[in-house]
Amino acid sequence: MYHIALLPGDGIGPEVCAEARKVLDAVAQKFGHTFTYEEGLIGGAAYDEHGEHFPDSTKELMHNADAVLFGSVGGPVDQQDNPKWKDAERIAILGMRKELNLAINLRPATVYPQLTHLSPVKEEIIGEGVDLLVVRELIGGIYFGKHDTQGGVAVDEMTYTEEQIRRPLAFAFQAAQQRRKHLTLVDKANVLDCSRLWRKVAEEMRGEYSDVTLEYQYIDNAVMQIIRNPSQYDVIVTGNMFGDILSDASSVLPGSLGLMPSASLGDKVHLFEPIGGSAPDIAGQGIANPIAQILSAALLLRYSFEMEEEAQAIESAVQSVLASGVRTGDIARGDDQVLGTVEIGDAIVSAIAYD
Repeated sequence: MYHIALLPGDGIGPEVCAEARKVLDAVAQKFGHTFTYEEGLIGGAAYDEHGEHFPDSTKELMHNADAVLFGSVGGPVDQQDNPKWKDAERIAILGMRKELNLAINLRPATVYPQLTHLSPVKEEIIGEGVDLLVVRELIGGIYFGKHDTQGGVAVDEMTYTEEQIRRPLAFAFQAAQQRRKHLTLVDKANVLDCSRLWRKVAEEMRGEYSDVTLEYQYIDNAVMQIIRNPSQYDVIVTGNMFGDILSDASSVLPGSLGLMPSASLGDKVHLFEPIGGSAPDIAGQGIANPIAQILSAALLLRYSFEMEEEAQAIESAVQSVLASGVRTGDIARGDDQVLGTVEIGDAIVSAIAYD
């Protein structure tokens, strides 16, 4: 039995989380597992009940779970001064990272062959598709260093220890072993001592993963290459700030945030979420794309429960549904059959059941 904490949050979060849960139940039935769920409040939904965005009851729920499936938080742009929404994303998201020590962020970017027309990058560059994984160190580096402004001088300090570097590197090497055995470390080693330390540690570790090809790229080149020739990448590993840049750049490739899942890995409990946000402008209309949330559930099975076959069953079902021409409105064109949030979830459940 596996216990999952559900944090639907705000906006479209409850709608898409419901579809992900439905898909997880289909996997449980097919493969003979038992998943139990407990819902918690976070963001604006928590503020309504508790007067705060990340209450202790939600922290306790997360620590008692085997994995956390998170939807989204945040409200309308024109209501950010409302106490319900003010700093809701910062408090909730940074709070969860700190609470679970979520040191590694995973951002897969997949351009499905049947959806290459959605990408802003030319189809001849995308080719037959893109499948890359950005591994980002999440709780170190310049974002967590010393920050100070005095007079006309500002200081933002970047610090890394070998221990902080080894953890994402080890994960990235192992992920590459399970994929296409190619790892790219992105840094700025021609300028930064922190980047030189990343390379030193990588060189020390590469002998343990002799089947993986390791190469280095500077961040400025990598940002260009991820648009110019994204299919060259398998696994990318990098520090916090550069990972922030590259994961956002790669998220453009599929053509819709509704297709983009993510995972953040902690000491014991991991968290899984779509990257698209709460989209309050379409909440409650039944038109939100649940695929990113459903693919986040696949990552949950892969990284929290080590259920690779089950994770692949979800991913294959998503591809099968997309190949059939079924779409939500954000990714539809021409003769595509446009379905709502619930109907897309039903189609993926059916594809799992009858595969």
